[in-house]
Amino acid sequence: MKTPMQELIEQLQNKYEQLQQSGDLVAAMYVQDAIELAHSMLEKEKEAICEFAANYATGCDSGTIITSDQAFNETFNAK
Repeated sequence: MKTPMQELIEQLQNKYEQLQQSGDLVAAMYVQDAIELAHSMLEKEKEAICEFAANYATGCDSGTIITSDQAFNETFNAK
């Protein structure tokens, strides 16, 4: 299973290759920049996933019934 960021990088790489083959080198350059930015976010994504997992495990270990949605909302301040 790939993370959403890994899937995005894969899609961007495919687009980059298409643009290079079509000769649109300026657009390919911008996509390459996006690929590099996405790569730089992989560690942050990992930290977020691990924090979510820890929040979920803590909720489960406390004897309190916690759903994955609740853990997600607590981790990412989503409502």
